[in-house]
Amino acid sequence: MNTSRKQQIFVKTKQMPTLLSKLPNVGDTIFSQMNAVANEVQAINLGQGFPDYQPDSDLLDVVCQAMMRGPNQYAPMIGVPALRQAIANKVLALQGRQYDVDQEITVTSGASEALSASILALVHPADEVVLIDPAYDLYAPMVTLAGGKTVRVAMTPPGGGQSNFALDWDAIAAAINRNTRLLVLNFPHNPSGLTLRDADLDALEQLAAQHPFLILLDEAYEHIVFDERVYCSPVARPQLAERCVLVSSFAKTLQITGWKIGYCCAPAAISKEIRKVHQYMVFSVNTPLQQGIATYLSQSNATQTLSPLYQRKRDRLVQGLSKTRLQPLRCEGTFFLLVDTSKLGDQQERQMAIRLAREAGVATIPVSAFYENPQAAEANHQLLRFCFAKQDATLDAAIERLSVL
Repeated sequence: MNTSRKQQIFVKTKQMPTLLSKLPNVGDTIFSQMNAVANEVQAINLGQGFPDYQPDSDLLDVVCQAMMRGPNQYAPMIGVPALRQAIANKVLALQGRQYDVDQEITVTSGASEALSASILALVHPADEVVLIDPAYDLYAPMVTLAGGKTVRVAMTPPGGGQSNFALDWDAIAAAINRNTRLLVLNFPHNPSGLTLRDADLDALEQLAAQHPFLILLDEAYEHIVFDERVYCSPVARPQLAERCVLVSSFAKTLQITGWKIGYCCAPAAISKEIRKVHQYMVFSVNTPLQQGIATYLSQSNATQTLSPLYQRKRDRLVQGLSKTRLQPLRCEGTFFLLVDTSKLGDQQERQMAIRLAREAGVATIPVSAFYENPQAAEANHQLLRFCFAKQDATLDAAIERLSVL
């Protein structure tokens, strides 16, 4: 081969292929952005939803014991049997729904992986997925990766005597058609703290009777409901449970967001498809953490103490904010509180969140980030999301800083 021919081949092999992004409109999440601002100005971080305190020492002990005892190798793909049994017992006690331990429960790498695997398994090109705005930011990108189309339905925002967001079932019904594959429901709702009522389940049953869509339930805050409410999950209704994928996590329940242990419950035929994706995303989940959590759940009433714990923290933050120019909204569940900032001006929510971080030293999350277009007028209601899963001293310090605004 002559020299010029070698040079031509070398030049061709140096060329890089064109990169085509599957998520061209996706950048860093609002949580990463606000965390960066918080770190830059040394703000108290009431933005991203994580506790600033350790989990129960008994939980740490049993996990350490599981590590020492072993095994520390791969867990079964669908999850450690003892943990799947604990999940089945918990869901049965809470919602009256019996899931088969071997066929219908899968342990996942956090709720995020459960949600992602479910969407990728169940949504096909041209399928429509109905999202309720404000919607958690994971859903839409996963629908895009699955080749589906998102259909956004906005909640009715606060105002006119309404103290929080409200579901608009007429609008949801209008969005569902023969192309609808999936309806995603996130309750107790992040970011609004809204919970479902029996009337909501009635409306959902009526819709399900008319259209053959599936329902993806993101219930990571199922154990955190206030004022003596009892959380109503669609899986408590047999006709709905047959088409529901129930996703939850121990991250919020046990204050272990960094452990990433979640789970997915669904009828066997649906679970089979989700597991096909799950096994190639992560195959299996941390073995000793699963063993330790299973042991802890058999010995602890931690799920029963969450609501009183977080209600005290919610009330502490609400009472403190009453002395500021910020107006808290009604919160029925989760560990998030929405706060009206209208008395501070009419800036877009993202700019207001940055202002609070820089001027008051308190980082929050703009609710507009949970909409399809955060810059749109219909996404900006002068609301910020505060996380109150913090030590009392942290909340008190944040309140003191906000009082100067």
